[in-house]
Amino acid sequence: MSGLVTGDAVVLGLRPARLPSRALAIMLDLLVYFVGYVLISIGITLGTASMDEAAQAAIAVASFVLILVGVPIAVETLSHGRSLGKLALGLRVVRDDGGPIRFRHALVRGAMGVIELLLTFGMIAVIASLVSERGRRLGDVFGGTLVVRERVPGARVVPVPPPPPWLAGQFSGLDLSGVPDGLWLAIRQYLTRMGQLDPQVGAQMAARLADDLVARTGAVPPPGIPAAAFLAAVVHERQSRDAARAFGAHSGQPVPYPAQAVPVVPGGMAGVAVTPMAPPAAAPAAPPAGPAAPPGPAPGPADSVRKTGFAPPA
Repeated sequence: MSGLVTGDAVVLGLRPARLPSRALAIMLDLLVYFVGYVLISIGITLGTASMDEAAQAAIAVASFVLILVGVPIAVETLSHGRSLGKLALGLRVVRDDGGPIRFRHALVRGAMGVIELLLTFGMIAVIASLVSERGRRLGDVFGGTLVVRERVPGARVVPVPPPPPWLAGQFSGLDLSGVPDGLWLAIRQYLTRMGQLDPQVGAQMAARLADDLVARTGAVPPPGIPAAAFLAAVVHERQSRDAARAFGAHSGQPVPYPAQAVPVVPGGMAGVAVTPMAPPAAAPAAPPAGPAAPPGPAPGPADSVRKTGFAPPA
């Protein structure tokens, strides 16, 4: 999806955090963890004074790994990417597509952080952040994550529009594991900015994104459904599943999930005015069989949208 570019200058809504703010957040986190490690070590030393030296060394190593490695992983997992230092500076760790991280993302970041931050005193992390286009360290690269700014001065929020009510629950059994993060990000960016695009350009983008999503999931959308409505319904289904995993909701029940938002800085794009998506009209009855029609002109650009199986724009 890297080649999906329009002339409307649709830009990425996520704002990567800069190296100084990330470094300060890490220093705050390490300070808290180090103080906690010192206090717990004093308690362990007093509690294991009667043990032999081998047992004391084993307990000291276990406490070091647990506090300086396991605790950061647990904090990022439970807080969905907001450690204490990141919360103080308005930062957050998200997936490449902007969604909340899970345990596996925090595990990769924590494991790489031992090498990047602790063993090399942050030198590898600094070099990797300076080389990376979005300021990512090696833990972010291997974990598929990105540190972004949540609090942007003067920014407002543009939510992803909800799907039409008549599509609710139709894609609950869809397998979304094969959809890459880059495609999710492109779909979210389109849905939040489709009101700013030229109708013909927007219809072509929606059809291309919907075709890519169908190819990745094997979904068979209802006949005549608009491509934008199909995209919104599938994105909402993924958000509901993420919310169920994150907040421990019971499966099989609808989960209210706040619309994922993209910060937009004033002076950039104007506000999005999204019109409600109407249900598809009933297909007209097939005409009676007759003589074969003469061949028509070659299909043009507008006809390519109608070949995707999705309803053309009104």
